[in-house]
Amino acid sequence: MPNLGVGIVGLPNVGKSTLFNALTRAGALAANYPFATIEKNVGVVPLPDERLVKLAQVFKKGDRTPPVVPTHVEFVDIAGLVRGAHRGEGLGNQFLGHVREVAAIAHVIRAFEDENVVHVEGSVNPLRDVETIETELALADLGVLERRLEKLKKSARVNKADREELSLLAPLYDWLAEGRALRRFPLPEGEAGRRLKALFRQLGLITAKPLIYVANVAESDLPEGTGNPYVEELKKRAQEEGAELVVVSAKLEAELSELSEEEARELLAAYGLSEPGLFRLVRTAYRALDLVTFFTAGEKEVRAWTVRRGTKAPEAAGEIHSDMERGFIRAEVIPWEKLVEAGGWARAREKGWVRTEGKDYAIQDGDVMLVLFNV
Repeated sequence: MPNLGVGIVGLPNVGKSTLFNALTRAGALAANYPFATIEKNVGVVPLPDERLVKLAQVFKKGDRTPPVVPTHVEFVDIAGLVRGAHRGEGLGNQFLGHVREVAAIAHVIRAFEDENVVHVEGSVNPLRDVETIETELALADLGVLERRLEKLKKSARVNKADREELSLLAPLYDWLAEGRALRRFPLPEGEAGRRLKALFRQLGLITAKPLIYVANVAESDLPEGTGNPYVEELKKRAQEEGAELVVVSAKLEAELSELSEEEARELLAAYGLSEPGLFRLVRTAYRALDLVTFFTAGEKEVRAWTVRRGTKAPEAAGEIHSDMERGFIRAEVIPWEKLVEAGGWARAREKGWVRTEGKDYAIQDGDVMLVLFNV
């Protein structure tokens, strides 16, 4: 499975661990003082997907409905960052090391007033908090690039590959120095763009990772934070950054995670919500990672699988089992809704809705796939 790690970051005491606990019920320590989270906590969160339930109904036999297995997103709760982290302040070095390991960033920002919850900066100011975090991340990336460029300048005189890398990386330093995140850097066309993307990953450049802003609001500000001036500021910031904003109440999400399904529905309805905010966060994270879901479906099991957009059929088959990729012959593919409409594989084939795809086929979101292979 591709790297699905989403790092939950932010200043200390903004609700990161409370949110993480609600996401995973993993019991990560949530306490009202900085650095309650010292070691990173990792939780695997199922991706809510109604398509699985509808597909399972197709293969129901008598009273038995096949089990469904959703795909998932991995969330990592990372120690709170403080000003000066790029120099090792607070838990800076540890924090930055963990952030480099994830594929996307969910930046939790406090957008509520509560005199009983300490703010590390002394007051609630979301834009200041965003700047603090993003400045530290940019300075960390500048440090990485500076060291890499110095090394390349020495070797580029005699090494063509290093000269090419130097020409690709040099503009990034200037871009970052002007206070702009690398995720907004205009990538060149063709092979140069692909090479630069690979260098982003190779060097662990944090500001190149997809970003989600998570506004942690009071329960009274739900469902969308309308009328909360902090949320309005963050919406504008997200638009400028080309990022998505998810509004949640970490406190409410924590309460919901402790309730039965029926009790949770009643509490959600009281706040005008159709689902927990965490479901929106998980789906937003999935989009930010540029992932698609395909399915395998039959009487024994209906399962969702995750691949990066553009993944070819043999590699997708390899997510199911390595033998399938190694011995891939072809795949039978049908959109999930057409399989549901047909009522099963046999009727779908009769209608001519099942396609035969070869090794160059790129998996589409919602495909149901039957792999033919020989090992």
